[in-house]
Amino acid sequence: MTLRIACLGDSLTRAQFSVDYLDLLERRRPPGDVRLARVGANGDFAHNLLQRLDAVVTNPPDLITVLIGTNDARASLADYPVDQAVKRKQLPERPSAGWFQQCLGAVVARLRAETDATIGLLSLPVLGQQLDGAAAQASQAYSRMVAEVAATDEVAYLPLHERQTEELRRADPPPIPYREVTPAAAVCVLVQHAVLRRSLDTIARRRGLVLTTDHIHQNSRGAALIAEVIDAGLLTGSR
Repeated sequence: MTLRIACLGDSLTRAQFSVDYLDLLERRRPPGDVRLARVGANGDFAHNLLQRLDAVVTNPPDLITVLIGTNDARASLADYPVDQAVKRKQLPERPSAGWFQQCLGAVVARLRAETDATIGLLSLPVLGQQLDGAAAQASQAYSRMVAEVAATDEVAYLPLHERQTEELRRADPPPIPYREVTPAAAVCVLVQHAVLRRSLDTIARRRGLVLTTDHIHQNSRGAALIAEVIDAGLLTGSR
């Protein structure tokens, strides 16, 4: 029997700027073991995901993974263009930690009420690679909120942030300061990847980044860790 899995999230799940963790997850399983549905939109906050759940609940899968909150965490940083994001994503209020937790809780509540799927919430990937920096600390703080929602609503918690932190400590990467991704920087990555045919891993390596291409979007090593925690937390031993 093939397990149907819906993967919900933002640009990390859409995989235009990141290595595709859905593809890596599928490769970890025997042929025909899983069928994956991608429900990701670039730039989404938890509020935006809450508005997009109809596509999931009208045809419920067996498993649902939720990887959201990176943009909410970025919005807490001093150099993030919050006003632009509010306008672009049509947010009814300015992003905040409390609102993120409220929206994520509402996502889980609806999925629990309208599906029988097993639900797994992933903590955030590490922002940047300086673990004591403001960006990484923000992703850690928002990951704690994900853990709180998972515990309160009794759904699976998938410790991606913890796994990536462990990987970064082991790698001991150079202390490259976090830089917020601008639209121009995102286009630059697309041009290098699609036009110049440079792999995302090559882009990451040239920048001295271990898990990402730009401090946010995942290279193969970062995406593999997402696939790993989903596999270990929801799939291994599920049959």
